[in-house]
Amino acid sequence: MERLVGDIAPNFTMDTVSGDGETFGKISLEDFKGKWLVMFFYPLDFTFVCPTEITAYSKKYQEFKKAGAEIFAASVDSIHSHKAWIKGELGQLNFPLASDITKQVSKDYGILVEDEGIALRGLFIIDPQGTVRYSVIHDLNVGRSVDETLRVLRALQTGGLCPVDWNEGDELL
Repeated sequence: MERLVGDIAPNFTMDTVSGDGETFGKISLEDFKGKWLVMFFYPLDFTFVCPTEITAYSKKYQEFKKAGAEIFAASVDSIHSHKAWIKGELGQLNFPLASDITKQVSKDYGILVEDEGIALRGLFIIDPQGTVRYSVIHDLNVGRSVDETLRVLRALQTGGLCPVDWNEGDELL
């Protein structure tokens, strides 16, 4: 797998369903030009760990907006599966779910488990110029930390050197 951090983010266009499950649309990297983007992938709808992550990110959505970032989640499921999940057990979200049904975006971002046809838990922070500034990719069994994602986003936005455990308001090096 090639390194993405420091490189221009691979382009993408994916179908989406709105967070209320009512509207279908499209999303592309171009839509976020000039904005910070937090994009995270999860393996599949109707699973166990995934809803804990997605709803946790949704609860902190306003903090991401306050930090000047857009956010969305994606999996290899169809938009129809996303809609059924939102309307059923997942519930309303504050951001869209994108469908990487072709698995091309997961492949381009280095998180596709080809023999299983699913994506690992991959999270990417892309800066306003379209450069990948952060990625974390890990096993399917462990959910990510929303607070750590916010901390890293804010640290990257300072443009400075942030020591270990740096938090907003702390001194830079």
